[in-house]
Amino acid sequence: MSSIAAIAPIAERTDCRPDALPLTALCAAAEPVVVRGIARDWSLVQAGLRSPHEAMTLLRAHDSGHALQYSHGGPEIASRPFYTNDCSALNFDVQRGTLSTLLEAIAAHRDDPQPPTYYLASLPVDNHLPGLRASNDLDFAASGIAVQPSIWIGNRVIASCHYDAPNNLACCAVGQRRFTLFPPEQVANLYPGPLDPTPGGQVVSMVDIANPDLQRYPRFAAALAHARTTVLEPGDALFIPSMWWHHVQSLQPFNVLVNYWWSSAPAQLPAPMPALYHALWAIRDRPASEKDAWRALFDYYVFGPAERAGEHLPQQARHALGPIDPILARQLRAMLIGKLNR
Repeated sequence: MSSIAAIAPIAERTDCRPDALPLTALCAAAEPVVVRGIARDWSLVQAGLRSPHEAMTLLRAHDSGHALQYSHGGPEIASRPFYTNDCSALNFDVQRGTLSTLLEAIAAHRDDPQPPTYYLASLPVDNHLPGLRASNDLDFAASGIAVQPSIWIGNRVIASCHYDAPNNLACCAVGQRRFTLFPPEQVANLYPGPLDPTPGGQVVSMVDIANPDLQRYPRFAAALAHARTTVLEPGDALFIPSMWWHHVQSLQPFNVLVNYWWSSAPAQLPAPMPALYHALWAIRDRPASEKDAWRALFDYYVFGPAERAGEHLPQQARHALGPIDPILARQLRAMLIGKLNR
């Protein structure tokens, strides 16, 4: 924990309103920002400030009863859903139940000095907690953004450092959460783990951020120089830009977070991860000279200005080099499927 204490704090704002979120400005700046008190008036926040029991009672009142899945690990995983020592498996299991049965399990172990870990991740609020948003929501529609919030519920849990492709506004509703963030370019210093399987769907850092082993992961010291951290109290929110790595510690016996994911990219663009898998397959193991040549092509066609590769061509000859509208997106998808199926 001493390394965490030395990390620079995340910048903060206190001038935001729930009905006037500066989402465009936040996305354009692409820097993490803490928004203090943005959700302080939520009924769930107020219930949790009175007691964890009241927060659980409020959640139960909205429970649809639909089946769900949550992570469960014994006391031996020390609140950290992760891999076994040899990375041959995950160190937790997935259980099925309802929201109410999960809350009962968390409450039953609330006072244990070393409780089992319970973690419900990214549950769609509208499907499983109908009516909750009526008094627990932020106004994204005012910014022209359609977004469905998710809820995260657990006891003391450590979510290993990972990234998400969408932008994220994470609101602490009950308990406390410590976030430690790293910019995307620190990927090599974070020692990413396997692409599959992963503890939660995304690639995670193999470093225990709270207690790093710098002999095993020496480059992590360089990542710490670029890290930023904060502790969210009930009603606070954190904007996490797309692709920023974040490590999350839930600090209380009962914690609830509501988050909003959205993309700034056009809707017709597919997820980038399959492109990475394809590049691993098609390019990574080629001779160094070929990889250098492909790097130049990718810089020209993909990572440079979008208009550069086609600006010297007539409009009718640009095809994939022009703006990708929904029609062109479907054509490219069909072409790729055809080539991959040969």
